[in-house]
Amino acid sequence: MITCQTRAERWEMIEPFEISREVITHQPVLLLSLHDGQGHTGWAEAAGIDYQGETPESMSAQITALRPHLHDGLSHEELSARLPAGGARNALDCALWDLRAKQTGVPVWQAIGLPPLKPVTTAYTLGLGDEATTRRKAREARQYPLLKLKVDTRRHLDVVRMVLEEHPSARLVVDANQSWSFELLVTLLPQLKELGVEMVEQPLPVGMDSALAGLNSPLPLAADESCTDRSSLTHIAGRYSHINIKLDKCGGLTEALALADAAQQLGLGLMVGNMCGTSLAMAPAFLLAQRCAYVDLDGPLLQKLDRAVPMHYHHGVITAPDPSLWG
Repeated sequence: MITCQTRAERWEMIEPFEISREVITHQPVLLLSLHDGQGHTGWAEAAGIDYQGETPESMSAQITALRPHLHDGLSHEELSARLPAGGARNALDCALWDLRAKQTGVPVWQAIGLPPLKPVTTAYTLGLGDEATTRRKAREARQYPLLKLKVDTRRHLDVVRMVLEEHPSARLVVDANQSWSFELLVTLLPQLKELGVEMVEQPLPVGMDSALAGLNSPLPLAADESCTDRSSLTHIAGRYSHINIKLDKCGGLTEALALADAAQQLGLGLMVGNMCGTSLAMAPAFLLAQRCAYVDLDGPLLQKLDRAVPMHYHHGVITAPDPSLWG
């Protein structure tokens, strides 16, 4: 029989992190471990989908209800059938991958058929702030070649211009976190393209994606909050060019891989993102990052502390996680 333990944690941000809908000073996560009878332990971390009300406590409650079904032969498919997409299933799915790797001696990347893992370059995210703060953050981020800029209804073009003045060589993606109207998007797109922005992430509120149908956008548009799992793809294709896959949204690495396959069959480009958190949350997402045009796994860079065996970041380049961390 597999046993399970959970613990709620709060990881302090280096400084308050502001996006269009909130400011966070600490990132709450759920730490989960699965144990078999032979002394093997699989680990995982989930932040959940905060804007849908998920918390470590709510995820833990979902997992507690599933404990009677945690048997030695538990499969990823069974997990997917018993839990909806979200943070609880993400934690269990990723911990199960780690447990199976420990039991078999076969690393997860081999088990899912990937070639040897290569380093990837992550975006580094600049949260919203006043002009002085934005300029300071841009100067401090000069070692990062790709920046993701949080924007809202008032702070957008000016943010891009300020960042480019402080970090002229930066590649840029902007993320509106659902805050724009269609009219504002259409107004900003040509100017963002002229400034050299590469992509716009989730400009419109969830449920307003139909407004993008037929839009001849001068820039790629990526669906984040509008994309959860494979069921989202029916209303994304033809409206967005990319999807941002997050393990917390789709419910784990198993669904993330299936979602990536289905999206590519529809001609959609791939991005992998995160809900903040430590290196333990980034490690399984790093495997998906091997397939993605855009990688946004900078959670540990925004926090004061990390796991005892962290992932290694150097100027935005991430190398494969140590097996003692995950996988």
